[in-house]
Amino acid sequence: MSCFLCNSSLGKKLVMSVTGCCLVLFLLFHMAMNLVALVSPEAYNMVCAFLGANWYAVVATVGLAALVVLHFVYAFILTLNNYKARGSQRYAVTVNEPGVEWASKNMLLLGVIVVLGLLLHLCHFWSKMMLVELMGQHQNALGFEPTNGAALIAFTFSKWYNVVLYLVWLAALWLHLNHGVWSMFQTVGWANDTWYPRLKCAAKIVSTLVILGFAAVIIAYFVCPCYAEAALETLGAAEACTDACCAGHAH
Repeated sequence: MSCFLCNSSLGKKLVMSVTGCCLVLFLLFHMAMNLVALVSPEAYNMVCAFLGANWYAVVATVGLAALVVLHFVYAFILTLNNYKARGSQRYAVTVNEPGVEWASKNMLLLGVIVVLGLLLHLCHFWSKMMLVELMGQHQNALGFEPTNGAALIAFTFSKWYNVVLYLVWLAALWLHLNHGVWSMFQTVGWANDTWYPRLKCAAKIVSTLVILGFAAVIIAYFVCPCYAEAALETLGAAEACTDACCAGHAH
């Protein structure tokens, strides 16, 4: 089985499908969790505390990191294999095949953008939350408690450039998911003539729901100062960062 998963093209695609499915499920969970911040900053912080540096959250984080690395490595290998297999044909002038979308030809590029966005996200949130707890500290560099996720959202998305960077990241993620979800079903043999259009439609629905959920939180906290104020006042962090958080809303 290990040889099949490592040496055959179908095996590599199967690994891509399984890891991709797990990552999509995580994105759906993470998106649903983030939407809590629109309803109640206090409730969102309760979720952050539950998913802090507890052993189960740490194990899940390590597993998630392994899935991301495995997914990206196999994507790179498959792209390199396809590049080599084309040989001299890769230098020929070609036209776009009917029905072949731009995303399907640029999945590695989109994947690189997604990974870069993930690193930015880890810098903004994970390094100031779970990592701070793992290091035994009670405050991050911004003066927040590591479970104060709502105030961290308010601070991060008070800056317009962070909003732009995250929206670009989400756009690339939408294109990546839009192709990746239905491709996953195609790999396991579910995409026949009947189900092919249905799966493409389902892929667009899933990817759109994920992106709209994430984008809603970003835009709401940037456009509506009331969300930032509620996060800070409810959590008692106003004195620590009111000026910094509200500066980006003075527009």
